[in-house]
Amino acid sequence: MVDLKTLKQLIKLMVDNDLTELDIQAEGGPVKLRRNSQGGGGVQFVPAGPQVVHAAAAPMAPGHHPSAELPDATDGGDDGTVTIDSPMVGSFYSASSPDAKAFANVGDHVDPDTVVCIVEAMKVFNEIKAETSGTIQKVLVEDGQAVEFGQPLFSIKPY
Repeated sequence: MVDLKTLKQLIKLMVDNDLTELDIQAEGGPVKLRRNSQGGGGVQFVPAGPQVVHAAAAPMAPGHHPSAELPDATDGGDDGTVTIDSPMVGSFYSASSPDAKAFANVGDHVDPDTVVCIVEAMKVFNEIKAETSGTIQKVLVEDGQAVEFGQPLFSIKPY
């Protein structure tokens, strides 16, 4: 069983990111949480059997479709661009601190190991790498914006 402190952190993550359901494999066993999406509040703990780890969010904005595979550089459209997608739910930050220079700007050249942003989840700051070589064409999210698993963060023209 998962301890109360961890459950409270998971519930806060759900509320902060407007998630309606969360399925995870924790050290204490599988955990499944559901939240009333009609604004009635409350989170329901559902004993979960062994399942695939995933987070289901409230409907996303049009044009944001999570990748069926692990998020990385995915096809961005007919113009030959690809996107760098968020590998997790969290908050997008373009720089390491408010007064620091952004990791990646439009026109910058990146390689697979270039850190392009940070996604913060549960007080953990995760560096996101480009995972492809190319030129940043567009930054698709605002600094501090909540992002979903698989949400496109950058559009890149690969070389």
